[in-house]
Amino acid sequence: MNIKREIQEKIQNTINFHSLSNGKDIQVRFSNHSNKFGSYQVDGLSNMLRSNRISLKEFGKKLLLELSKQKYFKKIEIIEPNFINVFLEEKWIDQQIDCMLSEKYLSMIRSENTEKNMITIIDYSSPNIAKNMHVGHLRSTIIGDSIVRISKFLGKKIIKVNHIGDWGTHFGMLIAYLKEILRKNSTQNITLEKLEEFYQESRKIFDQDKEFSKISRRYVQKLQSGNSELLELWKNLVHITVSENQRIYKLLGVSLKKKDIVAESFYKSMLEEIVEDLKHRKIAVVDKGAVVVYLEEFKNKYGKPSAVMIQKSDGGYLYTTIEIACLKYRCQKLKADRILYYVDSRQKRHLQQSWIIAKKAGYVEENVKLEHHQIGMILGKDKKPFRTRSGKNVKLFEILEKSIIKAKQFISEKGLKNSRKRNILKIARKIGIGSVKYSDLSKNRKTDYIFNWNTIFSFIGNTASYIQYTYSRTNSLIKKSKMNLNEIKDETFIATNSYEKIISIHLLRFVEILQETSQKGLPNILCNYLYRLSNEFSKFYENCSIINVQDKTRKKNRLKLVYLTKIIIKIGLNLLGIQTISKM
Repeated sequence: MNIKREIQEKIQNTINFHSLSNGKDIQVRFSNHSNKFGSYQVDGLSNMLRSNRISLKEFGKKLLLELSKQKYFKKIEIIEPNFINVFLEEKWIDQQIDCMLSEKYLSMIRSENTEKNMITIIDYSSPNIAKNMHVGHLRSTIIGDSIVRISKFLGKKIIKVNHIGDWGTHFGMLIAYLKEILRKNSTQNITLEKLEEFYQESRKIFDQDKEFSKISRRYVQKLQSGNSELLELWKNLVHITVSENQRIYKLLGVSLKKKDIVAESFYKSMLEEIVEDLKHRKIAVVDKGAVVVYLEEFKNKYGKPSAVMIQKSDGGYLYTTIEIACLKYRCQKLKADRILYYVDSRQKRHLQQSWIIAKKAGYVEENVKLEHHQIGMILGKDKKPFRTRSGKNVKLFEILEKSIIKAKQFISEKGLKNSRKRNILKIARKIGIGSVKYSDLSKNRKTDYIFNWNTIFSFIGNTASYIQYTYSRTNSLIKKSKMNLNEIKDETFIATNSYEKIISIHLLRFVEILQETSQKGLPNILCNYLYRLSNEFSKFYENCSIINVQDKTRKKNRLKLVYLTKIIIKIGLNLLGIQTISKM
């Protein structure tokens, strides 16, 4: 049950029933001091109270009438001038702990899904063809994947898409370089490393040599016209990159497969028809041989409508044309109700322009939600984009490889014992990859952050290692107790002290946290929750005897909290794409 949403609904019901207005600023927050100030606090009331000329005390009485009907509610507390504290009923909390241990719990979570018939497309990762994935691809890839995992767990209908750029001028340059400079007609024995070198060389020649740039554009036209020889060469270039990307996804623990790739080339057959349709609808016009859409919504430096080109004078199509085709396909063929884009914040203008054109053409219905979930940058210590000393992008595989090496050192320094080398490598991968992923996921995706190896591996603070250690501690306690889950279920749970009560409330928040994380597309919400839960478990562990407690009923009740903490941490980390470690 999402308690926060329940309280929000009761507030809205109160506002509607009494014909009050201006309640948009009202927020319900989880309290950091639940014993003293209630489990939830209602704030942002001032504008509503002032607009309706109603006192906080009077509104509190009206809200009390609505909340008093609910089993979870105990009392409210009015805090002048603008706060209301909501206290939950202890008996209800105790009952919910037993409910969470039932086999029906997971199906109950999914039964709360309010988007059962909605189709959500999540567009993420989108690496470049003919280039190694670099550190800049990390955020989009793991953030998008965690939202896919969480949303599916909640029972939502999700289509994940890896939209790769495999169609355009850069392929003309590459093919021209292979055929004209290297005199090659095949890609046999070409690695992605070599392919990236060829791309960089072809880029230099393209920018400096007018004849080469003409040849490159001619190859693009021939490729787009369906030349069989060039198509075969192009397919091989794409295959080299995709195969290497899949190797990184596997190491990174990302769920994207080859079947999730819907590349730019997929939409090529739609482009001509879309350009003609936009011209027919008078949304696009021919200007100096090119086809252009003028958007009043965007102004150029002279204050005139911004020109968005969708077809070049030589007949070539642009990235915006492909984006419009992509939107049309997703909305009309896949019947998307919501589309989330996990891409760089610098893509904002391009996406907005494409969305406006697609909506004007009627390809996207008004009720379809288009959301750009912007991704900030990973920075170096100099607060500039994270690069090597030579100024090149840091390759993602190298980061992951280094994380495993550092994890081995971490295991050695902390004295984490394991007799078999194979097991040490397995644990090092879990710690290394998990630490890099968690370090990123725990940051707000909208903001830039500085990459720092020193803070990634630590048992102190909001890190993967700290949460993985908490999990291993719960695992150890359960083994020492020699009691399985069925044995402890025969007692009705009753929290007997503040430590048990606080961790119980935190455990109940799990559904609320998952729903908020999925809705906002912010995995740091789940990370912060797991960190807070781990902290509260540590306090509970330090202050409450678990294994050696004499009272058998109390022992079983405390073991219930241990079991639930273990289950929630495991599910939570798995939804972030991070593996747990049984023993540390």
